[in-house]
Amino acid sequence: MDLNSASTVVLQVLTQATSQDTAVLKPAEEQLKQWETQPGFYSVLLNIFTNHTLDINVRWLAVLYFKNGIDRYWRRVAPHALSEEEKSTLRAGLITNFNEPVNQIATQIAVLIAKVARLDCPRQWPELIPTLIESVKVQDDLRQHRALLTFYHVTKTLASKRLAADRKLFYDLASGIYNFACSLWNHHTDTFLQQVSSGNEPAVLSSLERTLLSLKVLRKLTVNGFVEPHKNMEVMGFLHGIFDRLKQFLECSRNIGTDNVCRDRLEKTIILFTKVLLDFLDQHPFSFTPLIQRSLEFSVSYVFTEVGEGVTFERFIVQCMNLIKMIVKNYAYKPSKNFEDSSPETLEAHKIKMAFFTYPTLTEICRRLVSHYFLLTEEELTMWEEDPEGFTVEETGGDSWKYSLRPCTEVLFIDIFHEYNQTLTPVLLEMMQTLQGPTNVEDMNALLIKDAVYNAVGLAAYELFDSVDFDQWFKNQLLPELQVIHNRYKPLRRRVIWLIGQWISVKFKSDLRPMLYEAICNLLQDQDLVVRIETATTLKLTVDDFEFRTDQFLPYLETMFTLLFQLLQQVTECDTKMHVLHVLSCVIERVNIQIRPYVGCLVQYLPLLWKQSEEHNMLRCAILTTLIHLVQGLGADSKNLYPFLLPVIQLSTDVSQPPHVYLLEDGLELWLVTLENSPCVTPELLRIFQNMSPLLELSSENLRTCFKIINGYIFLSSTEFLQTYAVGLCQSFCELLKEITTEGQVQVLKVVENALKVNPVLGPQMFQPILPYVFRGIIEGERYPVVMSTYLGVMGRVLLQNTSFFSSLLNEMAHKFNQEMDQLLGNMIEMWVDRMDNITQPERRKLSALALLSLLPSDNSVIQDKFCGIINISVEGLHDVMTEDPETGTYKDCMLMSHLEEPKVTEDEEPPTEQDKRKKMLALKDPVHTVSLQQFIYEKLKAQQELLGEQGFQALMETVDTEIVTQLQEFLQGF
Repeated sequence: MDLNSASTVVLQVLTQATSQDTAVLKPAEEQLKQWETQPGFYSVLLNIFTNHTLDINVRWLAVLYFKNGIDRYWRRVAPHALSEEEKSTLRAGLITNFNEPVNQIATQIAVLIAKVARLDCPRQWPELIPTLIESVKVQDDLRQHRALLTFYHVTKTLASKRLAADRKLFYDLASGIYNFACSLWNHHTDTFLQQVSSGNEPAVLSSLERTLLSLKVLRKLTVNGFVEPHKNMEVMGFLHGIFDRLKQFLECSRNIGTDNVCRDRLEKTIILFTKVLLDFLDQHPFSFTPLIQRSLEFSVSYVFTEVGEGVTFERFIVQCMNLIKMIVKNYAYKPSKNFEDSSPETLEAHKIKMAFFTYPTLTEICRRLVSHYFLLTEEELTMWEEDPEGFTVEETGGDSWKYSLRPCTEVLFIDIFHEYNQTLTPVLLEMMQTLQGPTNVEDMNALLIKDAVYNAVGLAAYELFDSVDFDQWFKNQLLPELQVIHNRYKPLRRRVIWLIGQWISVKFKSDLRPMLYEAICNLLQDQDLVVRIETATTLKLTVDDFEFRTDQFLPYLETMFTLLFQLLQQVTECDTKMHVLHVLSCVIERVNIQIRPYVGCLVQYLPLLWKQSEEHNMLRCAILTTLIHLVQGLGADSKNLYPFLLPVIQLSTDVSQPPHVYLLEDGLELWLVTLENSPCVTPELLRIFQNMSPLLELSSENLRTCFKIINGYIFLSSTEFLQTYAVGLCQSFCELLKEITTEGQVQVLKVVENALKVNPVLGPQMFQPILPYVFRGIIEGERYPVVMSTYLGVMGRVLLQNTSFFSSLLNEMAHKFNQEMDQLLGNMIEMWVDRMDNITQPERRKLSALALLSLLPSDNSVIQDKFCGIINISVEGLHDVMTEDPETGTYKDCMLMSHLEEPKVTEDEEPPTEQDKRKKMLALKDPVHTVSLQQFIYEKLKAQQELLGEQGFQALMETVDTEIVTQLQEFLQGF
């Protein structure tokens, strides 16, 4: 591409590509895509985006196309890779001038230079770093800033490389430029500190921006640039100096307004200082040891004393708390139980920690956390009043401790209390002791202090296990506080019920549960919404607890369920509805069929909620989970939900519908439990199986559930299902078997095995294309035992339950192998006998014995030749299934089942599903459970004897090992 002639054309097309008119935009994008692989194209783009007279949007687009081209075509091995000559020209052009006037474009240029550096620096681009170092020294403000911006992005990119050779290059780079980087940072920092009191905001902002960028460079060099940074005086000097610099910057905040760009940049710089310390501690814990004392002194003084008043801000406090937490919890600083096994570095760090965390220091930190940081703020109390649902979501903000003050203080308290519980337990107990009895509702400060102490007692529940008689405290103190209904007491009602939730799995006597359930019923009717939501949370923790007893809960079930349903209707936020639905699901799951009388209102409401939540897929996931537990609780009665249930399953499991990305996993689970609890198949239930074929093509982690669903249909209505879907299903299985894992193969074959078991006539016909695959696997001696076991299970079903089909299959395979049928049959029996030990399931072992015995009586010489192996397997089967009656001394087949055997369901067990009942009925028709192996062997041997005559039969029996014959005779006594 000739630069002069092409520039005008490319500029024109780029201009068209910035158009809002798709008729102009689309052809331009197509043309640019074609040019991507043209030699010279990127040189033209470089000329365009470095020409500051052109339209900003056009230049921006040129930078983006250039950046994308680096990703696709810069590597030597890439298809259509750029020539070395063009790359050399481009590298030179990129660092000729650092004078881009537009910030956004400057950042993009810095990023693309870093991308090239990742691939070429230093070998193909040795001049990059020296050029950057020279450019950041110039006096021109714009050039200096742009060079510094590029310097940062290059350093950041090179620091992220992980291969050993790349790490070595970065170590060399870091040691070579670290002194310069420190000097640069100190220069810009001193300039900022001199200017900050001048009132010249543009100058202050300019120097602060350079301070921030140079500190970003130093952060990457310090954290990633040295193997043993504690041995480098410059590195440790910089790190030790951070604390004084932090104090200077914090003091500067007094001179800068609270609502301007300078303030924002200043706070970002202060946070970046703390990030350097946190990253260094994370990457080099032992190199950090000399900094432990200073870090703790600095953080504790600013967070827990008056030193920080007027200069700290929330994000800084969070970072300081994280620094304390990381030092307290750091595994590298914890000695072994046997001190002598610990490294000297660990013992030194531990010694510094212990020297710092004295009793007075720990006591002050604990008291300050509870009495200052745990207190509900005016802002939080206002939010409680104005947006109660927003308040509860904020309070349960998940994994936000790193960034939000309240969760961060709570995590720090937990970690310090755990580490120093012997010191801090008496402190917290004393705080509890001073708060006995009711609190005056007019004294809001006393109420908030009590709320904070109760919060601490809840967070430290596991540590206080041996120190607090929680059962007595519950009866004498907490329960009466829950009964104070004054509006100003609501923070304590909410905190007390939360506190009980924290202790329920730690120490709470079972006999007290009814008193708690009574309190929960009352609080679910509380006038305050936050209290009701918190109560629902504690209810969930209570029913989830290991010691939950259904009999204690049932008297309160109707009231609680009704009140929870009313709460579900009342709340409006998606997150809160999800939470309340989750509580309802847990209750339904724990009481199971006992829920049936009370779910009518919920069943009527869920379709409306589903419709309302069309834009909220996570809420729909919660609805699906609730439906799963509802169907399990309703059992066969869940059929009444089908008008709503089946369209929900249809949508959730349709991979052509966008919501399936969120709903598929829960939708498949709902589909499965619907089948398991279905009393009979319906046309609509059968129809949604149309979704299955695309699901099998996905071969995702949900495949196991898909196989369970297929099995569910086979057990529910094998004839109708197989006649409708077996052909397509068989095609899907054949494709899966080519590429699936061993476990996947087993799952596919188990479906086939179940189909043969349920429908011995139709099953083999419908899955006929798969059976040669199974036969071949047996003959060729499949090497994976679990797969071989499944092959033999499938073939055993065909041989035992559909002899004519087995004969036609044997005939087909004889043609394929170009062998005689008898020879092939002999090979199969021989392999079966040889690999019998692959089968571990007793049912399949008995099935194998029955299947091979079904070949008798026979005058076929091949079968007679394998008679010894058949008897060996049969006797093995007898050992598996026969149990001796100690009273009569006779043997009986333990796998035989009768209609009279009804298993008793204990209170803790789930009642059998409709599918369980279907499996039981199927077992009552299955030869494995209806035919006595002992009787079957006797009859087959007798028939063989009659066929061959006594002499011939005896000759046949002599081929069997005498020990096996003795065992056989013992089993057949009495026949």
